[in-house]
Amino acid sequence: MKIAVIPHEGSLYPVNSRSGSCTAPVPYPAGEEKEVPALPLLVEAFVQGATMGEITDLSKRPRKAELHFLASVFANMSVSPTGRNVFLSPQPFQLAQQESGDLRYPLSKIVAFTEHKDTIRRKGVASTLKNCSFNAKGHKAILSPESEQITVRPSKTTAPGIAALPYILLPLAGPEEFDLDDQEKLLPELQFLPPDKKREADASIRLTLIETLLLLCHTRWGRDYQRAHGVYEIIREAHMHDKNEKVQEHMERLVQLLKGEEPKVASLDDDEDEDVEGDLQMGSSPSPEKAKQPEEEEEDDEDFRIEEI
Repeated sequence: MKIAVIPHEGSLYPVNSRSGSCTAPVPYPAGEEKEVPALPLLVEAFVQGATMGEITDLSKRPRKAELHFLASVFANMSVSPTGRNVFLSPQPFQLAQQESGDLRYPLSKIVAFTEHKDTIRRKGVASTLKNCSFNAKGHKAILSPESEQITVRPSKTTAPGIAALPYILLPLAGPEEFDLDDQEKLLPELQFLPPDKKREADASIRLTLIETLLLLCHTRWGRDYQRAHGVYEIIREAHMHDKNEKVQEHMERLVQLLKGEEPKVASLDDDEDEDVEGDLQMGSSPSPEKAKQPEEEEEDDEDFRIEEI
């Protein structure tokens, strides 16, 4: 979707943003009207709105509202495959400039708000991230650091990685100290957290973040990346402190995927040709392999406890 705008004093004036009863601005912005993608403008407004509550002088606010509700709009958009593709397609984010080569994934602009003080913003961003994780072709882009240029098929356009893993794990992390071996696995953002670090208080948001990690286990690459970057270590500590049974159950499923043996049969998930639709229905964990695996003998309940390995 595109909207008509006029570049004006380093910003963009949306031509059709006024209601029928609203008078045109005086003086009217000079410049040539052009069409630009709408989503980057909404994302930029959402990012700017995050700090508007800190500005007490309303006349100095670049935005009149904090726009937390846009997080729910993004979550609703990303429910459909088309919406997910938009968040995982590189977009220009310097639209006021004549020539803009700065392409970013729209999802990368909002993932940092998983620890924002507003619950609506946190919940909407977490849901958007989870919905986008249904697209298996986007897993490398979602997890890879910004230093890497990633494409999401079928597009051939590259953009910096979204680096979402720290923002998924930070709400689940506490002030616990890790031994040296475990500490080295953690991403820099998760090392040496302050002693007053609090975990996410909303159980539904914690569950959404765990479900996101489960979806990102759909590919072998995603599982290996999580193993190498301390996801198990964070989840092990979170499981010890979480009192919500449903959250604990999903954590245990995640650990089974991360610490269990990989199947010896050839896996097709590296093709990443399908969405992970149906893998998280009714609270079930996503199946990491499409191939049939041999049945295993039932074990005691102790086998499902999260223990340091």
